[in-house]
Amino acid sequence: MKTDRWIAFLTASLVTLAAIGLLFAGEKAKDSPLPIARPGPGGAVHLSLAPNLSYTDDSSSAFPIRGENLPDGKIASDRPTAIFFGTSHCWNTNREAERFVALYRKHAEDIRFLVVDLEHPSADQRSLVARFYAGAIPTLAFLDRKENVVYNRAGETARERGDSSALEEIEACSLADTSSRLPPVCGPG
Repeated sequence: MKTDRWIAFLTASLVTLAAIGLLFAGEKAKDSPLPIARPGPGGAVHLSLAPNLSYTDDSSSAFPIRGENLPDGKIASDRPTAIFFGTSHCWNTNREAERFVALYRKHAEDIRFLVVDLEHPSADQRSLVARFYAGAIPTLAFLDRKENVVYNRAGETARERGDSSALEEIEACSLADTSSRLPPVCGPG
């Protein structure tokens, strides 16, 4: 019995130290430049939802978004960039993934889509995590074509499953002309 408690304590301590290490490592990376992609299409493509996702509890063990080139972490140099941060075992992430994939289906040619599995970020994605992820899932970040942040928030963008109207507004804002010095701030209030 005491051995089980000791193992649990040791495990919790190691997890805490790892989280603190990631936190401080992220602080250094917040000022570092983000990796930039060449002009043209790219990013995560052919996005779809994983099968058998739960939208009412945390029972889904699969990461909710499937596709090709998911490890890409490069920001677009010629178009807006939409970034999704999430994990498996989270019904809120699954619901927002459903909205994100619906947005992808409509705007794959206009926006560079990046998908970050926070349990397995690629080397390119670590700077995105450090810069935009604040510790809650799901998190979405949208950048305009000049790399200005127009949206960066955690939580669902809608209350109802399948409602992607707020994401459409954010997308429109990221595509808007940003000739002014200050980028617009978009999204649900």
